[in-house]
Amino acid sequence: MSITVTMPQLGETVTEGTILSWAKQQGDSIAEDEVLLEISTDKVDTEVPSPVAGVIEEILVPEGETVTVGTPLVVIGDGSAPAAAAPAPDAATSDETPVQAAVDSVSSSPAAVAATSEPEPAAPTPGTPQASAPDAVPATPPHAPAAPSVPTAVDGAPRRGILSPVVRRLAAEHGVDLDLVPGTGEGGRITRRDVMDHLAGTGTAAAAKVTLEQAPPAAPATATAAPAADAGQAPVAAAAPTPVAFGGEDSVVPLSRLRTRIANNMGQAKATAAHVWASIEVDYENVEKVRAAHRETWKATEGYSLTYLPFIVRATLDALGEYPVVNSSLFLEEGTQVFHGNVNLGIAVDMNQEGLVVVTVRRAEEKRLSTLAREIRHLAVKARDGKLDPDDISGSTFTITNPGPYGSFQTAAIINVPNVGILSTDTIVKRPTVVTMPDGSDAIGIHHIGYLGLSWDHRAFDGSTAVLFLSKIKDNLETWDWEQELK
Repeated sequence: MSITVTMPQLGETVTEGTILSWAKQQGDSIAEDEVLLEISTDKVDTEVPSPVAGVIEEILVPEGETVTVGTPLVVIGDGSAPAAAAPAPDAATSDETPVQAAVDSVSSSPAAVAATSEPEPAAPTPGTPQASAPDAVPATPPHAPAAPSVPTAVDGAPRRGILSPVVRRLAAEHGVDLDLVPGTGEGGRITRRDVMDHLAGTGTAAAAKVTLEQAPPAAPATATAAPAADAGQAPVAAAAPTPVAFGGEDSVVPLSRLRTRIANNMGQAKATAAHVWASIEVDYENVEKVRAAHRETWKATEGYSLTYLPFIVRATLDALGEYPVVNSSLFLEEGTQVFHGNVNLGIAVDMNQEGLVVVTVRRAEEKRLSTLAREIRHLAVKARDGKLDPDDISGSTFTITNPGPYGSFQTAAIINVPNVGILSTDTIVKRPTVVTMPDGSDAIGIHHIGYLGLSWDHRAFDGSTAVLFLSKIKDNLETWDWEQELK
């Protein structure tokens, strides 16, 4: 008796996937829930477990092929039928695999367009799916050493040869001989922590940690494992890129899957939506006083800093309720515009300058500030750890990108089509400004001042709505009783 495993539905909006690698080959035995293969979608790369125990009788789809949901992938039997002869590997594919493993480094893939991440005082934060143009992916040297092959069984560890893209990339970038790395994962599988521990003994652990965990440059992170400096404090320095010795020959490297997806999504969004941009100045002094009062308690209780982003998110959600057209999706060819009943808020997360993903906080309008802060951080950490599920980064109805912690002044982000708007939060700094005293007179005060920018689709609504929407966010931030939001 045998069963046929088909391409699963890896998220509500996923319709197809690319076979990255098979963890088992024809004739191999497999246990129930053991990793069967790794699939890449336009959202994330994910491992698919076997639904049953048995023997791999026939692999129907080779590595590198893209198939739709429901396509038969592999036949698993009870071992009574002889396994079909494994097809000879394609020469071009086998030659390309090690190099591609070094280049296709990011295990989570984005579904949007933009860049940035949220901050933490003296540390970094998350960003957006489609925001301003993201930084280019650091180039992989043209002759980066390929990850060496690993025996399929070492010291009784049958899963040792199953390597994730992150492990293959790290091995390639640092020239690690995986035969020398002890595997502590299930069945002897080598994990990225194993590779980092090995590098620690060779004096390159620091570089490995930045590469694998996207650790922030000199401090802990905030809304994500590696966020950006908290606005109002010294900006967080981005991880220093690998120095390039100018004067040599040009090098050509393949684009990673992540960078390719970002390029396609951004180009399509820019060509589709009628982009217009508006900005507004905000006095954050009201927010800053509450943050300062709760800074130590929040950090001690939650383990990370209370940044400006959750306050901006909460104020924006209220404004979306008043101007629902900004939380809509436009489908011009069908002649329809969908006004969403809930706000599925996209937050862009920067993957240490290697690309970005947009995580989705679902039904965000139902959540208070503290809950929003926790969920944003949780999703950002999942993104940087490569543990996102497809639904974690799909279905956003409006997006916020947060380049401010990196020192941006004003950012015109790219809309995440079919959304019709994306908000950019820029740097907040202390600055002299005119303030109105209790008696109505004017004075000069030192306040925390910043800018919010809105890129919006002129096909969906007009400039008056855009500016009124921004003004509502500004009014909320400057006048709300934020103390109540933290109770």
